[in-house]
Amino acid sequence: MPLTIRPLRPDDEADWRRLWTGYLDFYQTSVPEAVYASTFARLLGDDPQDFSALIAEVDGRPMGLAHYLFHRHCWRIENVCYLQDLFVAPEARGTGLGRALIEAVYARADAAGAPGVYWLTQDFNAEARQLYDRIARVSPFIRYNRA
Repeated sequence: MPLTIRPLRPDDEADWRRLWTGYLDFYQTSVPEAVYASTFARLLGDDPQDFSALIAEVDGRPMGLAHYLFHRHCWRIENVCYLQDLFVAPEARGTGLGRALIEAVYARADAAGAPGVYWLTQDFNAEARQLYDRIARVSPFIRYNRA
């Protein structure tokens, strides 16, 4: 299974939409078309405040994605890296694709001098949490959202 992890390209839009829709469906949510359009544009932009994206290809077919962002942190001088979205198509799960995407984000964080990489997941995401428990440390923080 030839695996390639690479940055998102403008010609990836249809595959990116398919993968990101799968991610949103998994979390039982959706976004309007304007959010798809602005997110894709931002992922390809050159503003350091914008997110970046990686695509995982298996045999040349996009089968996974990761969206990540570097940002300032009050407890560090260096930026930290937030991995916002990670998705592997159902037919490619269990093949090491998720791990490869996370490790690719780790590598980009290291190259940028960002010592921390963090992400969130929902408690019911048991399959992914098995991987996360092997390659990361669970945080004791509890997240709150504005009511």
